[in-house]
Amino acid sequence: MNKLNKWYLALLLSPLFAGGQIITPIIKANFGVDADLRCNFFNGLVQSGNDDWFRLPGSVGTGQFVIDTAGAAALLTGYTTNPNSRKLPFYKQMRFPPYTVVNNRLLVDAVFVRDYHGDDSTIFAAGSNKNGMSPASWSCPVSQSIPDKNEILDIMLHVRRAGPNLTDSLWMMGGISIENTTGNRYFDFEMYQTDIYYDRATRRFYNYGPDAGHTSWQFDASGNMTAPGDIILTAEYSSSSLTAIEARIWVNSNDLLITPAAFDWTGSFDGDGSGAVFGYAGIRPKTAGAFYTGLQSVSNTWTGPFQLVLGDNSIVTNYAARQYMEYSVNLSKLGLDQARIFGGDDCVMPFRRIIVKTRASTSFTSELKDFVAPFDFFLAPRAEIETTTPIICDTGSVSFIYVSNPIPTSIYQWSTLNGRIVGPTTGPSITVDTPGVYIVQQYLQAACSLYATDTITIASFGSCSVLSRNLLSFNSLLNGRMVQLQWKVLENQLVKDFELERSTNGVDFTPLYQLPADASKSGIAVYGFTDDLNGVVTDNIYYRLTVNQTGNKIIRSNIIRHDLLEADRQRMRISPNPVQSSAQLQINLPVSGKATICVYDQLGKIVSTMNVVVQKGSNTIELDMLKAKPDGIYQVRMMVGSKVFTEKILLDK
Repeated sequence: MNKLNKWYLALLLSPLFAGGQIITPIIKANFGVDADLRCNFFNGLVQSGNDDWFRLPGSVGTGQFVIDTAGAAALLTGYTTNPNSRKLPFYKQMRFPPYTVVNNRLLVDAVFVRDYHGDDSTIFAAGSNKNGMSPASWSCPVSQSIPDKNEILDIMLHVRRAGPNLTDSLWMMGGISIENTTGNRYFDFEMYQTDIYYDRATRRFYNYGPDAGHTSWQFDASGNMTAPGDIILTAEYSSSSLTAIEARIWVNSNDLLITPAAFDWTGSFDGDGSGAVFGYAGIRPKTAGAFYTGLQSVSNTWTGPFQLVLGDNSIVTNYAARQYMEYSVNLSKLGLDQARIFGGDDCVMPFRRIIVKTRASTSFTSELKDFVAPFDFFLAPRAEIETTTPIICDTGSVSFIYVSNPIPTSIYQWSTLNGRIVGPTTGPSITVDTPGVYIVQQYLQAACSLYATDTITIASFGSCSVLSRNLLSFNSLLNGRMVQLQWKVLENQLVKDFELERSTNGVDFTPLYQLPADASKSGIAVYGFTDDLNGVVTDNIYYRLTVNQTGNKIIRSNIIRHDLLEADRQRMRISPNPVQSSAQLQINLPVSGKATICVYDQLGKIVSTMNVVVQKGSNTIELDMLKAKPDGIYQVRMMVGSKVFTEKILLDK
């Protein structure tokens, strides 16, 4: 009998284990853990108030669903018009911004992921791939069939607190659907400190931890944790119920001699072989009481708005009995609530990325089968500053600086080294009237430590001839090779006309557009112009505006600059174009993240959508959703954070 089985036997006979898990429906942190996906529904009955993964159309109640369901209808339409799209994975994030308080609970993050179907390279090669090994040693085939009891269909994960404060317990809720519904099924949710990722081209894992492929937890002599490491939650479901569940952490085997302050060792330890220095050690709370919950679906349980694609690529709207398994874990009781352990920061979370895997048997070191590639968690967008006026006059003009990817729940605090901020210094944007260096600091919540910082320098154009304050603003937005310029005046009746000029060096300007003032307007008035830069060859483009007023008074604006070289590097390109059946989307991005790609027809209707993960640098994405579409002109729009990239294509089969 191996160590894991001995541990199961010992704990089945102990009162701590008997009171440690629950296998009946329960609500934890106002979230229904009942192997059903519907909010305002619990244990087979309509019940207003409890949260869950999704909302059944037409249902009512105060309970909220956590997964973003936008685009579900388009996805299902695509499944019908292009059956091959059923093989593709996609993910959905939480429908609320990270760290939002909903129904008096702090919602940290949530994700839904659909695994590959059919031609699946996110599986482990038959052989010796096991838990405890370094991800560097895992091998994956181009494509391979696996037993249906190991084939992952969808996974879900959600983390929330039982209340809005740090003193409230931190709960992790998970769900997984597997092809087979009989016999025992074994799976792991493995959580990493590093930005581990899987490259489908090489079929290898990268960016794993430094300690035999993982990150080990660190302890001082008194058993206090001094640095976090990797975590794995392993579970086994039989035909009748949850039969085993265990949490493990990655440690140096020497640390098993230490008595931890936050939890107890269970006695299990498995690394890469019997003499491994590093491995996963089992842990359990120091106090008795329920901290695990696990159930599986009854027959005809609703699959949610994305329906369910089975291994043969057929679609069903209801789970078979035992096809969907759900669990919850009280991370605070288990001793893994890092916000409490490391400094009392509400926003310190226990991991960064997650891999979900299935195993061949109950043994923790049995052969690994299917997996859902590493995905981000607890990674809110880091503040990035932009401005359309990087150069202003020493006096008499202003620059509007803003966070280009704000989230409503974050706090943004601004400061300057040598400039001057006009008005409030908190919020997603500021106005400044002096050249200098400006800094934004982002906090995910008021009680959290600093999360991100960004800096921008507003350069000086020197002394400008600004003869009045009538020009309130002069701004622009670069979208592809189109620049949208807009300006606002305070007293329109004093203006005769506007002269817009353009330059490629910031010094020599030539007339671009002359516009008479609208004589029918008085008071505040807004004007605009769109400049098409297709055919303009330059690295930078500059604009300035002259306002000619009555009495021969002239107002000269600040100068606006756009970096076209950087814009071209980030420009989305699709080739070949015209498209016959499939094409490649190529884009160079400054940061990694998650993107949504939508295809619109000539009437502006969405005909297809897909979600992808993009990396910093060059990205190439296959677009095969056009095979079943009629010939014509389409617009492809890609959204990455707050940035939007568009490209028109001609489909000509």
